[in-house]
Amino acid sequence: MLNLIDTRGYQKVRTTLEQLTDVELEAVLYDWSLWARPSQLKPVGDWLTWLILAGRGWGKTRSAAEFVNSEIKAGRAGRVALVAKTPANARDVMVEGESGILNVSPPWFMPNYEPSKRRITWPNGAIATVYSSKEPDHLNGPQHDLAWGDELRTWYCAQEVWDMLMLGLRLGEHPRCVVTTTPMPIKLIKGIIKMNDTIVTGGTTYDNRGNLAPSFYGQIVSKYEGTRLGQQEIHAELLEDVPGALWNRDIIRYEQAPDLVRVVVAADPAVTSNVKSDETGIVAAGKGIDGRVYVLADRSARVSPDSWAHRIVKAFDDFEADVVVGEVNNGGDLVELTVRTVRKNIAYKAVHASRGKYVRAEPVAALYEQGKVSHTDQFVELEDQMCTWLAESGESPDRLDALVWAVTELMFDTPEKQLMIG
Repeated sequence: MLNLIDTRGYQKVRTTLEQLTDVELEAVLYDWSLWARPSQLKPVGDWLTWLILAGRGWGKTRSAAEFVNSEIKAGRAGRVALVAKTPANARDVMVEGESGILNVSPPWFMPNYEPSKRRITWPNGAIATVYSSKEPDHLNGPQHDLAWGDELRTWYCAQEVWDMLMLGLRLGEHPRCVVTTTPMPIKLIKGIIKMNDTIVTGGTTYDNRGNLAPSFYGQIVSKYEGTRLGQQEIHAELLEDVPGALWNRDIIRYEQAPDLVRVVVAADPAVTSNVKSDETGIVAAGKGIDGRVYVLADRSARVSPDSWAHRIVKAFDDFEADVVVGEVNNGGDLVELTVRTVRKNIAYKAVHASRGKYVRAEPVAALYEQGKVSHTDQFVELEDQMCTWLAESGESPDRLDALVWAVTELMFDTPEKQLMIG
């Protein structure tokens, strides 16, 4: 089949298109096989899972949406599971997104979306149901012959949701699942890759450069090119754990927070504020009624003291925190004095680092291993710092420092003089 994007004979293509009727032109417009890159088309062979492991902006969503539509149109699927991190993610990306199912569907085969029922119905009677990783039990029972899991790396209870999805994928002669995600070396993704019935498609952000805004490359891609985060998010490299690091991806859990009995905002300030200075670590965390810690936000940034003070106060308000915890370091009482210029009477507690960062972080990493700390969202830059920082590197892990102070305050809440563990 002619691929219009790869064809160099522009004039020949133009002549061909000019000879088509309006109906034929519309058919060409919605024929994904003409416009897709070869790597975006359904793999050949006998496979169960098509894992699209690609960089940001590669075209993962479009590829999966087109695949789902084509399978339904061909009569190879009639009961579909659409699984995302949250109902909002499913709606905004998989269903109503610019490259979602509704926007890639041709007018003559447009499905009907009923948000209140979490259901999409096609003209031929095929039905897709939207599921959220927040509610894995909803997948316990329903059967499907096709599934699409989006950004699996961000799912809550990822292994449980995946298991429920696979157990229900039992209808039809050849049930299949497509997974779209940016790489993350979590146990589940590595396990799916190793399965004999998995086909992996990889690609970088640059593969789709012609369809992305120039500003995206000028401002975003260039910022992360050459960094470890860029290797993962742009070049889609599945980075391995760093030997010697206190954390690895497998011990970071994602869960919704229950009712919280105490919330803190911890800050690790940068003494200077220029493009080469350290970031100011700002992390919000809470202790649940179940006695566990839930990391709520990472608001860290490389900004001026006035700006990070406003960020701290906003986080304090957003999460109805009880206290701001600030490290007293080279800047002395910098955090307290600066934050109080924004809000004079904010509850504040100073903590002192009397030992090294590694010693301070060890008991917090142990809590993660024991399953006593969860993240309520994926905090990419914080988690990357957690899983790559080594004491001998000499680097200042500002996000990690703020995290350690927050968890320490919540789980080892003792008088200040007893908190001087690092």
